[in-house]
Amino acid sequence: MEITNEQLELVNSRIKALRRADSFYGKRLEEYGIDHVDSAEDFRKLPFSEKKDLRDAYPLGLMSVPEEEIVRIHSSSGTTGKPVIVPYTKKDVEDWALLFARCYEMAGVTKLDRVQITPGYGLWTAGIGFQAGCEKLGAMAVPMGPGNTEKQLQMMMDMKSTVLCATSSYALLLAEEIEKRGIGDRIHLRKGIIGSERWSEKMRKSICEKLGIEAYDIYGLTEIYGPGIGISCDAHDGIHYWDDYVYIEIIDPQTGETLPDGEWGEIVITTLRKEGAPLIRFRTHDLSRILPGACPCGSKFPRLDTIQGRTDDMVKIKGVNLFPAQIEEILRTFPEVSSEYQIHISHLDGKDTMRLYVETNGSVDFLDLAKRIAERVKSRIGFTPLVKVVEIGVLPRSEKKTKRVIDTRYE
Repeated sequence: MEITNEQLELVNSRIKALRRADSFYGKRLEEYGIDHVDSAEDFRKLPFSEKKDLRDAYPLGLMSVPEEEIVRIHSSSGTTGKPVIVPYTKKDVEDWALLFARCYEMAGVTKLDRVQITPGYGLWTAGIGFQAGCEKLGAMAVPMGPGNTEKQLQMMMDMKSTVLCATSSYALLLAEEIEKRGIGDRIHLRKGIIGSERWSEKMRKSICEKLGIEAYDIYGLTEIYGPGIGISCDAHDGIHYWDDYVYIEIIDPQTGETLPDGEWGEIVITTLRKEGAPLIRFRTHDLSRILPGACPCGSKFPRLDTIQGRTDDMVKIKGVNLFPAQIEEILRTFPEVSSEYQIHISHLDGKDTMRLYVETNGSVDFLDLAKRIAERVKSRIGFTPLVKVVEIGVLPRSEKKTKRVIDTRYE
């Protein structure tokens, strides 16, 4: 998507704010001698910003307005280093609620819905974002937060919740628990707003069938408001994103070159209206593409394809670059396995070994299934894994995000 003149004007207002605040990016713009952009070509010359820049700014180096204008902070998990602290102004908080309310509306949620919110609250952006959007829309929020599955199910039945907000991992856990307990006839869910991790088509179908819902894929990240900057629609043909608040481009992760619509690459986001911590050309490491053409749903907002993973999801084994999405594609062709899997990579006796754990029911020959999956991985990816077939429910379920790849080679 070529940047519009209106978007360029908004970018220029952010450039002024960043230079005035003398933030890391303001200093970078000064080094590059940039104080405004006049064209798409100018915009593409703007330097990228990275997660490392944001970590180096810890704790409040991202703040681009006087401190008295900051009303809240949120933070990334910090699991791979220093956390990123993101400051929000009152307007940022209100804008985020508005964007989230749009997401609910796109998914067909109304004021008559009862929305059960299971993502975490606190420094993480998820729970409070789901709640603020729900209240902005005017629906009834049931702010459960994470965990305590027993209580989640009790409230779901007693409150007759109609919308479930969750990670795909926790939605699957709840779906399996409802099926196991035989309480499906006491569940009134009709919609699922699922986010925070990529999920396979197989997992989506399993969740939708077990819960009797239509599920929507919500997108966002802590550095850019949080979840709510885009969501899939009833056509389920990509994720509409709010281009009046964020400008998205796709780049080649290796060269940094902007790619045309339809080509796969890394999502780069520029915030157009954010005050507390505006970001320009922020590299997300999420992999997708901009879908060309109009959506069957009729919305004019542009679309990203389903997120295929992250550039840092890739692992190299036996000289081959492997993404979890490739394994998911292969497992989709085996109707007898569940959506759950785990990849274990280790270094034994001088060579790399990959073990692939998959689940199935007890009605199939485990050894035969393992052999067929190993052969298909070999033919599609180029090496033979050790495949271990286990009963459904053996692999761990998570209340947050499920860890798919466990690599112990460098421990």
